[in-house]
Amino acid sequence: MAERQERTAPDAVLTRIGQVVMLHHAGDREEARGRLLDLWAELGEHGDPLHRCTLAHYLADTQDDPSDELAWDLRALSAADEAEGAVGLRAFYPSLHLNLAADYVKLGRAEAARTHLRRARGAAVALGDDGYGDGVRAAISRLELRLGEDDRPDGDSWGPPRQRPN
Repeated sequence: MAERQERTAPDAVLTRIGQVVMLHHAGDREEARGRLLDLWAELGEHGDPLHRCTLAHYLADTQDDPSDELAWDLRALSAADEAEGAVGLRAFYPSLHLNLAADYVKLGRAEAARTHLRRARGAAVALGDDGYGDGVRAAISRLELRLGEDDRPDGDSWGPPRQRPN
């Protein structure tokens, strides 16, 4: 019984991260960045990979410099790779790679962006048919259009086949 309660108990660290993310979404970017950095220092480089992945993912969103944003998104991906097999993490990969693709676009590194965009598209099979999945797939499609990607296979998992010129 205690084991079952432990598995269903809310994760205090993820709850704290979520509270700071709400602060960021309310418009207080500086305060959110400071609080997230405090949490990062508290967790340490060897803290739970799921916590570090989530924290770095949101820390990237609070950065002003695209290079700093890229560094945090790379930390998030690295932590996700360490947490292989964590429940629900597989569905996080499309977003992680999408964010990296967007970072590389901001830095003028189109080929690196395309590489991560293809990885995001490939990982998108793990997304559910819900608001989150729909949002990530839509963002992948928007970035594909922006980059002029035309190598998506016909009949991909979330949209109609592209029309090929005759």
